[in-house]
Amino acid sequence: MRFSYSFTGASFLIIILAVACQQNKKSGEAKKTDTDSAAVFILQKDTVNKQITFPSELIPLEKAELFAKVSGYVRSLKVDIGDRVHQGEVLATLEAPEMNANFSQSNADIQTARSKYLGSLDAYKRIVNAAKVEGTVAAGELEKVRSQMMADSAALTAMRSRSNAYGQLKDYLVIRAPFSGVVTARNVDPGTLVSPGNPKPLFVVENTSTLRLRVPVPEAYTAASAETPGISFTVDAQPDVTYQAKLSRKSGAVDQVNRTETWEFLYPNTNNQLKPGMFANALLKLGRKAPTFVVPSSAVATNLEKRFVIRLKDGAAQWVDVRNGISMGDKVEIFGTLNEGDTLLTRATDEIKGETKLIPKFQKK
Repeated sequence: MRFSYSFTGASFLIIILAVACQQNKKSGEAKKTDTDSAAVFILQKDTVNKQITFPSELIPLEKAELFAKVSGYVRSLKVDIGDRVHQGEVLATLEAPEMNANFSQSNADIQTARSKYLGSLDAYKRIVNAAKVEGTVAAGELEKVRSQMMADSAALTAMRSRSNAYGQLKDYLVIRAPFSGVVTARNVDPGTLVSPGNPKPLFVVENTSTLRLRVPVPEAYTAASAETPGISFTVDAQPDVTYQAKLSRKSGAVDQVNRTETWEFLYPNTNNQLKPGMFANALLKLGRKAPTFVVPSSAVATNLEKRFVIRLKDGAAQWVDVRNGISMGDKVEIFGTLNEGDTLLTRATDEIKGETKLIPKFQKK
């Protein structure tokens, strides 16, 4: 009986220990399940610099499409495409017989109006002298002669103005270069009938001594500043040659269609190496004036509603809305309600909900 009692007590002790071990094991597994670890890093500000290639276009410094101001026939052409011209140089002359006739008629009308005015002026002076003797000339007659003289004077002024107008129109028969440049298009021949309603210009003149390199910069980069006032670019016609242009101006507004701001650079085309209308690839070096928050690209998560990072505070996850800035490969600039020194998850995902308990696991540098 003593042996049986001892065996029963030992068995009971073993059962208690086994149950305790099992409970400790389950408790450990529960703790492991309730709190996971996550790779994190400390948020810091860094200098943002990036080189981006933008498609761009070369256009002339000045470009003018010359149309006929009056209707007429092309009498002679002085230039052709590719010719270099100077400001004020004659490009073509037009012929308009009706206009010449109108100008001659207006000159004749001036002579007629002048003779009539001189006659009424002489009559007025005579009446004024005669009226000095009281009772010689009636007051109404004097006023009538004066009014006639004034009317003839106004008619003469009108005729002179009409003649000047015809003279100015006659000047439009000579087509001149508005500035020094190159004739890049000619759409008429001698004898062609031209008028102000023609859809195509007579000539196109372009100033190619300096070219404008227009670069459409996406909205996300418009707040960044160029590291240098210059830019490097290449063209498809000479892919092995790199050219330099200098920043001239910015449009100051974002295009509503393509969401870009136009930045314009000037290239001195002294030897005419490049042609207006060429497409170019511009290498722009952008940067921020002050350091900003830069994080790994994996630290930014995006779903249908928002873009966010996950901050770890007091062991709990917090979603923080951010906006992306300049992307630099595996890193990206972000803006949001963040502070330097915050602990962020290296890999953010919307599967980690807010207030989820996490154990931080700092990455080795």
